[in-house]
Amino acid sequence: MDVLEALLDGPRARGAFLLRALLDPPWSLRIEDEAPLTVLAALRGSAWICAEGRSPMRMDGGQVAVVLGPDHYTVADDPATPPDVVIYPGGRCTSADDGRALWDERSLGIRTWGDPDGDCVLLVGTYEGDGEASRPLLSALPGVVLLDHEEAPTALLSVLADEMQIEAPGQRALLDRLLDVLLISTLRTWFASRRDEAPGWFRAQHDPAIGEALSLLHQQVARPWTVDELAAQVGLSRAALGRRFTALLGEPPMSYLTGWRLALAADLLVSSDTTIAALARQVGYGSPFSFSAAFKRVYGVSPQQYRAGRASA
Repeated sequence: MDVLEALLDGPRARGAFLLRALLDPPWSLRIEDEAPLTVLAALRGSAWICAEGRSPMRMDGGQVAVVLGPDHYTVADDPATPPDVVIYPGGRCTSADDGRALWDERSLGIRTWGDPDGDCVLLVGTYEGDGEASRPLLSALPGVVLLDHEEAPTALLSVLADEMQIEAPGQRALLDRLLDVLLISTLRTWFASRRDEAPGWFRAQHDPAIGEALSLLHQQVARPWTVDELAAQVGLSRAALGRRFTALLGEPPMSYLTGWRLALAADLLVSSDTTIAALARQVGYGSPFSFSAAFKRVYGVSPQQYRAGRASA
């Protein structure tokens, strides 16, 4: 398991909101759904993505964008077009003028909404949950990731767009997986083409020894690692491993491992009902007490409180 693979395991679609929007100029959608991550693609026509504090970005037919939340933004036929529709969490949409509900009024069938004669067709895939394990990945991205035409996974786009218009047993799970594949392909391409600008954990994968060390830590997270043992595994001295690892990742190997263990634990607390004792063992802690103490130092609350708070939210 490489680092990108491990981090991409976090933003995984589970009943993601998927929609084809058919839009006829002038149009402007104010996105206030506060989703942590949204995939946008222009299946036909073009659109402008206008995020606060950034220059508007034009997305033409065949291009794919990833937009990070929870900040609000606008997608429009032209940056100057004032919003006429506001999108809220869960896909609820209203008129920007009078607040009336628009979903039923503009519904066009299976996962399709808008104007039947719309010149622009947008694919929208919204991830409505996030996790701690994927935070290093998402924090390394700009507010909007936009692939060039030659980089965009057009074949994947076509398959997902076709499947979105089908209702069949297991279709929701199939669409989630296709959206995940589109996201992974987009981010992998974006990072690979901008290696010099990529975060340390991505560049570290291209260092043979440090890349192997990271892979070992991610594959065997529960193993009682020591720096000496890890250094021996990758053929470096303890000092050399520490210097190279810290230079690329910004922290020593055992500090990185602790952060990764606790991030995994935070996500498991939310996504499973595993007992605290079993979860502690799963992420490499010898006792529930030592795990709870380490977790509280980082997240400010006990594992039980973290689980209860996220369940309530």
